[in-house]
Amino acid sequence: MLIGLWIRDVVLIEALDLSIGPGLTALTGETGAGKSIILDALGLATGARADAGLVRQGASQAMASAVFAPPLDHPVWEVLEEKGLAYARDEDLVLRRMLSVDGRSRAFVNDQATSVGVLKELGQHLLEVHGQHETVGLLDARTHRPLLDAYGSLRPLAKAVGDRWTAWRETRARADALREAVDRAAADAEELTLRLSELDRLAPQAGEETALAEERAILGAAEKAITDINDARGAFDGLSAKLAAAVRAVEHARARALQAGAAEDGPAVSRLTAASVAIDRVFGEAQEAEAAVDAAAEAFDFRPDRLEKAEERLFELRGMARKLQVAVEDLPTLRVRFAERLRAMESSEDDLKAADAAVAQARAAYMADAEKLSASRRAAGDRLAAAVMAELPPLKLDKARFRVAVETLAEDRAGPTGTDRVAFEIATNPGAPFGDLGAIASGGELARFALALKAALAGRAEGVQPLMIFDEVDQGVGGAVADAVGLRLRRLAADAQVLVVTHSPQVAARADAHWRIAKAGDGERLRTAVETLSPADREEEIARMLAGAHITDAARAAARALMHA
Repeated sequence: MLIGLWIRDVVLIEALDLSIGPGLTALTGETGAGKSIILDALGLATGARADAGLVRQGASQAMASAVFAPPLDHPVWEVLEEKGLAYARDEDLVLRRMLSVDGRSRAFVNDQATSVGVLKELGQHLLEVHGQHETVGLLDARTHRPLLDAYGSLRPLAKAVGDRWTAWRETRARADALREAVDRAAADAEELTLRLSELDRLAPQAGEETALAEERAILGAAEKAITDINDARGAFDGLSAKLAAAVRAVEHARARALQAGAAEDGPAVSRLTAASVAIDRVFGEAQEAEAAVDAAAEAFDFRPDRLEKAEERLFELRGMARKLQVAVEDLPTLRVRFAERLRAMESSEDDLKAADAAVAQARAAYMADAEKLSASRRAAGDRLAAAVMAELPPLKLDKARFRVAVETLAEDRAGPTGTDRVAFEIATNPGAPFGDLGAIASGGELARFALALKAALAGRAEGVQPLMIFDEVDQGVGGAVADAVGLRLRRLAADAQVLVVTHSPQVAARADAHWRIAKAGDGERLRTAVETLSPADREEEIARMLAGAHITDAARAAARALMHA
């Protein structure tokens, strides 16, 4: 609900602060008094197109602030959240715009700088304008489907359709992703099979590269050690025979010394005996050393083919690793992974069939509910058309015809709102084809038609009703038609806030609040003033609207009758 409008330096208004209540508020006054300026200021605050002509002469800038008190569940809060603007749902919402004489403007929401586009988006959620020069809301075909759903109490079914659409879209996305994976896998299957076959033939083992490298190092060292051992063994060749000959020669010398009479314990014989014992000891140790060298050679057990096989195995493993662009140690894991991918390919076809079946089931559920929603929309459209048609004759639109067109779209254009395009259409004259609402040439007729539609929707449309503004909806009509306009505005105001600019006493008499707009000041400096009328003042103003400049008692009596009708 709009609760306040603050205006500074807009056309003829120097400073004006208005408090606005619920229900129907009538704005009256002489032609040219400035009634439209107030609506222009409201439009300025809510993002309407504006030019420097709105700035009061002599002022540097114009400013308009609109203060709203939206309910806690109003969609405007979601817009603020989306735009990143701070707000509190239990506080007022202030839209403000400043327009300078050079045509530049600045926009604010709760004193936070923003764009005029944001003000306009917020304004579209907060008010509707139906008037001589523009109609905001009903001309936008995007509003027709939500209005019809609200009228027909179809929102639960529409939500179910939206949920079905989401489920269909998600299952379709999963199936598409699986199909892409299957297609990619099929393209890779031949190479994957070949690589797995190569790995199976190679049969790499965990830690095999390290073991082979160690074995190769040992075998390479063994080959060189055997050569050295063989050289050592060669050094022993003939050594035993020489030592044996040396022992025999020393023994012969000892025997001759004894035969020549040398004493057994004499120095010559003793030394020969010691030499024989030493040579014999060396002979024994040489035999032990030669046996140890032979044992060492047997311990290396070198076979040239083992080194060659180890090197060939390492070459194969490292070649395969380079080919697959992995480390040798990763080959066993890669082998397992390739096998798993091939097994997955075999089962993926079954998974894809199951996914496609889920998509078909989700589509069928969506289409069933969408068809049910379409049928309900057509039935609600017929009821709404009949209700609107009943409202047209009292508003002097008896030649017009109205219908709700519900067109079933192709499946590829289906969406979360169903498979329908909903449009409100009108034919202004008998025999004329139906067209969109913009086909109504007269602004007054369009405003009255909007009133008829709103009157038909009143009490049936669920959700938040915005502020509705009707600018001279009664233009060119009077008497019973003007009274019919007033009655319908009063009916709308029972569930919503309505502002009406009117020249009709029948309309003004139905208002809950009444503002009189007038010019004040001398010829050089005029300004627009707004006066909130008391019941007595209202009677006088309605009498003026009935009688003109000279107000008679009869006019006052007629005014009282209108106000209490």
